[in-house]
Amino acid sequence: MTSRFWRSVGAVAAGFVAVVVLSLATDQVLHMLQVYPPWGQPMSGGLFGLATAYRIVYTIFGGYLTARLAPHAPVRHALILGFIGLLPAFGGVMVALSKPELGPLWYPIMILVSGVPCVWLGGVLYRSRVASSAPSSVSTS
Repeated sequence: MTSRFWRSVGAVAAGFVAVVVLSLATDQVLHMLQVYPPWGQPMSGGLFGLATAYRIVYTIFGGYLTARLAPHAPVRHALILGFIGLLPAFGGVMVALSKPELGPLWYPIMILVSGVPCVWLGGVLYRSRVASSAPSSVSTS
């Protein structure tokens, strides 16, 4: 296996870990600040909306980070992250179906359907940032 392959794997892994760590750390902080109820107690729908909002932001960041670290084809790497993320997101939907007391079904469905578009957006944002910072080949004189 080439070093380029391992850099690709590392880029996708870094994006995945960033999304998971940021999401869980924010959950923990919000529990500690008593914005969320103690672990194991039900949350209201509005709090699931809050969790959805910051997870969307973190997922866009994960796509951006993956694209930034990718050795080539940054948006493709971000999309690979999104498709890998479908597996745990689908698992979340399955758990929600079997244990409705955990919270509203819309929440894991929203995580499932927003993941790929969010990482794609992160990849595109990185690509546009790189394109706008590249020196122009057009002469102004």
